[in-house]
This record gives sequence, C-alpha cells and structure tokens, in this order.
Amino acid sequence: MNPSIDSPMPVIYHDVDLCVVGGGMAGVCAALAAARHGARVAIMQDRPVFGGNASSECRMHICGADRHNQIPNMRETGILEELRLENLRRNSSRSFSIWDTILHEKVAFHPSITPLLNCSCLSAEMEGARVRSVTGWQLTTGMFHVVRARLFADCSGDAVLAPLTGAEWRVGREARAEYGESIAPEVADERTMGMTCLFQARDMGTPQPFDPPAWAEVFDTCEELPYGRGGHGWWRMGYWWVELGGESHSIYDTEHVRDELLAIVYGVWDHIKNRCPAGGAENWALEWVQFLPGKRESRRYIGDHVLCQGDVEAGGPFPDTVAYGGWSMDDHHPAGFRAVEIGAPATVFHPAPSPYGIPYRSLYSRNIENLMFAGRCASCTHAAMSSTRVMGTASSMGQAIGTAAAMAIERGWVPRQVGEAMGELQQRLLADDAYIPAVQRVLPALTLSATLRASQGDPEPIRDGITRPVGEDSHGWAYGMGDWVEVAFDAPRQIREIQLVLDSDLSANIAMSYHRGDDQLTTPPATLPRSFRIEALQNGVWRTLWSEADNHQRLVRYALDETVEGIRYCIEGFWGTPDESLLYEFSLLGNREVLQGSMGGLDTGHEPKRKDAKG
Repeated sequence: MNPSIDSPMPVIYHDVDLCVVGGGMAGVCAALAAARHGARVAIMQDRPVFGGNASSECRMHICGADRHNQIPNMRETGILEELRLENLRRNSSRSFSIWDTILHEKVAFHPSITPLLNCSCLSAEMEGARVRSVTGWQLTTGMFHVVRARLFADCSGDAVLAPLTGAEWRVGREARAEYGESIAPEVADERTMGMTCLFQARDMGTPQPFDPPAWAEVFDTCEELPYGRGGHGWWRMGYWWVELGGESHSIYDTEHVRDELLAIVYGVWDHIKNRCPAGGAENWALEWVQFLPGKRESRRYIGDHVLCQGDVEAGGPFPDTVAYGGWSMDDHHPAGFRAVEIGAPATVFHPAPSPYGIPYRSLYSRNIENLMFAGRCASCTHAAMSSTRVMGTASSMGQAIGTAAAMAIERGWVPRQVGEAMGELQQRLLADDAYIPAVQRVLPALTLSATLRASQGDPEPIRDGITRPVGEDSHGWAYGMGDWVEVAFDAPRQIREIQLVLDSDLSANIAMSYHRGDDQLTTPPATLPRSFRIEALQNGVWRTLWSEADNHQRLVRYALDETVEGIRYCIEGFWGTPDESLLYEFSLLGNREVLQGSMGGLDTGHEPKRKDAKG
C-alpha cells in the first residue's frame, strides 16, 4: 500500500510483470515490445527523457547494420523503424526535442507501461538467484520507487543491476587467447573505449568572435589533434574523437572525465576559430555543447553465450538468433583523444559482415534466473561489443528481449526456458517486422492457400516470408500508381486481421539529426505508400473497407470481423514519385487461425486499426 504523499520520504510500490532499467533505445524497444504482447511493464530511466545517446541530451545519430546507408537494405525494422518513420512524418526540421517527445508519448502513453523518469536505480532485493525488486530514487519528486516484478531487463548500458544482484559481469579487454580473438591484446586488462562530448555549430551569416574560457586546452597546430589536418574540416557536428575515459574507470570517473572533455571541446573550437591556418569558420558559432558524455563501454554481463570476434566474423549463424548487427568492429583506443600523443589511431575499424546474428543466449544472465539485458551491456567480449554497442543493434536486441519476456510471463517461465520455444519467439519477432537473417516468417495458412491476383506482374513474393531485399532477390511485388493486388478464395472466408509490409526504402539514410549530412531523409521515403484503399469482395461486389490518406508506416495492420471472398489492396499515392515501390507482405488471418507471431497494434500500443474507425 502506498504511503501518504505527506510522508517525509515517500515510498511508492509498483507490481508489474517486467521491470526495464534504462530508457535508452534498447530499453524503449524492450518496454514497448513486452507491453504490446500483453505484459505490464515499468521502465526506470535516470534521465528526464528517453533515448539515451540518441536523445536531446547527447544528440548522437543511431548507427546500425546499414552503416550510414553503406550496406543496402540492412536498416533495422520493427519498433525502431516505426519510431524513425514517425519522426520523419512529424519532425522535418530534425529537432531533437520533437524526437524526445515522440519517444516519450510512445512509452508514457501506453496503458500497460509505467514510466519512472529521473529515477536512478540504487538497490535490489534478491530471493536466492532471483531478483525480487529494485528501488530507485526520483530526483524530481524526492520519492523512492520500489518495483516488484517477475522479470527484470537491464538496458542501462552500465549494467547497473550487475553489482546489485550478484550477476556475473566483467569489464575491459579479454586476453587474445581466451576466445581466440586476433584483435584482442595479449594480456587482459580493464581498459575500455572512452566517452565523448559532442558540440554543434551553426553558420550565423556574419562574423562570430570566440573567446575561449581560461580553462580550455590550447591547440596551436592541427597536428595536435587526432587525424591532423584532415580531422576538423567539417565542424557542423562535434567530433567523436573528442574522447577520454578508457584509461580511467568508465563509471566512477565520469564526472572528472566530463570536465576534461569540456576543456578539449572548447580548445578544439578555439583552434578552429582562432588558430587553424585553414580558416573558414569566421561566421560559425557554437550553439550547443554536450554536458552528459556519450558512453561507449563499461560493464558487460556474462550470459549462457559470450559473443566473440569469431562469432561476428562468421556471421553468427546461431539456431537461436533473435537480433542482428552489422557495424564494423570499431575498436576505439583507450587513450582516445590522447592517442595522438603516442602516434596511435583513435580507432581501428576491423571488418565485420553485415548482417551477423546475435543469439538469445547472449541476452540473459548465466547465474541470475530472471535477469535479461540488451545493448552495450549484453554478453559479449570487448571485441564483439565494439560492433554490437551501436544503437540500431541495441534496439534490435531490445525488441527481442521484450518479446521474449512477454512469452516467459505468459508461461510462467524464466528467460532461459524461452529457448525451448525458439521457433515461436522468432516468429513473433518476424510478425512484428523485426528482421532475423536467414529465418523465414511462417505466414497464416489462409494466406498461403489463397489465390493471388494483381493488376500487373507476379505477386507471389508477397507471401514468401521475407520482407526485404536480400542479395539480388527483391522479395516483393513491384508496383506503381493505380495498381492493385488481391487475395481471393474459392469460398467465403472469415477474416479477422490484415497485415501489410510496405516499402520504406531500407537503403535510404535516416540519421535523424540535422548536423549529420544532407543525404538523409527529412520526410517519409518516396517509395512509401501514403494513400491506399483496402477493399473486400462480398457477394460478388467489391466495396471499400478502409481508405488511408496519410499512412507513414511500413508495417500496417487492420482488425476486422468480415466474411469475404477476397481482399484487395489498391494504391492511390506515395510520399514521392518513385519509379516503383515494393509490397513485401499482404497476409490475412482467419478467425480460427492462431499464429505464433503477435498481430498486436502499433499506435502507442493500441489494437490494430478497426473498421469502425476507418471504414
């Protein structure tokens, strides 16, 4: 029972199915996935906004397996794609505050999620090898929040629950021989990749003087900066190589490292404005400096499997693959900015395939029965984590553990037991438009047994269970303005749900920040259908069930209860003027069919769109 609000130190109790600690992109995706599959969720975030390094506090673009559009069709779909497309629809100016708002409403307005913002997790209560509850203190209210849950997911980045629960973890670099990693050091150590303070600058159109603070570092020559003359010619966004902390304690020394980074930031800007012989920055001024350092590495959990360099290089063909990565093994030197002083590169990009699989066994604790995790604290070696740490990959892992948590809660299982139903977990993820390399979605039997017809071309790829181009195969039906495709039956059938997977141009660049470059999208992709109709054939007559005028999502679902002889999708307009678009899936679920994958809704966790709302 909650005490009175007038108590000197109020304690608020929450009883949920899943408690997510950490509200970065991994935590947001985990919380949404679990809630949309029926779990009651609390998410404890120690900042005032969701998004972590992608939020307005850090303003880092979300990197992933597509490597800034260098690897075609590898952008992460599922919940992350939904959030990105929502942002493109509503945030053409690329404001990080609007992005914060989109993440906030998705999480905070979901009826099954309790958001606990500005709340730092500080203790855990254990029952043997299980976590019983965690306690956080909320800065804005002065209250303690105790969250009791059946399962816990640590998406904090720093693995804050590890020392509180006794979960096995490690920090630093493994010895080369331990996992046979050629890029690891000969001897293990506790050095990590560092943290960065970015800045943003803007051309003001008139000369802008800059007087550095007295405590700023001084860099008289370009050679004193990483990458010399080639490293600071583009100053709209600050530099990832303004990085320190890898030789310090990556958690306990953060405040000191932040101050040192700020001295470097202002020193670099002083060099650009006042000392660099190249010039060109006369009209530019600083408009934002990052005071919350963006962290790359700290503690990592130990799971049933520790993903290593060899796993990444082999592509990770695991039987329990539930997520994927593709960023290179981007191993930053522990000295960071100071590496230039010893003649070392600030980072080395070791090759990695895109995609490579990430196993479910790397996403739950080896010794704490009800603890899961996602993001940079997942069960990986330092070498593998240098790739898996990026936020697109973290989001993929987050959706996987949220979906797995909901399955475990349904059955009264602990996370390890979900591995016994791996096929079902994979199918749930695929049905929710997550991508799992080399795993094919099993479509409803009603869809597979129907007759497909189209206004032109061969529509068969829309039911092959693969919803993106892979290699030379598009896995989609190519169509344009005015085209249609229908699913027809030899006798009337009862339909309760329709699912479309549309073309959001997975080769386009969605960096989501105005300082990242000019090739990124600022509105929904040209190939994405904006207006279309869903028609039903009943008693030999086609009639419109829904008419969409402003679609901006790739995954679209409708709920209905109709007896039909056929369902038709008719395109009326796109967001641009593409040469063609691709339809990747058009599936129907019958009233008596039960899929392993969920057909839950997308819009802030509500049910799929229904006929009475749109028809």
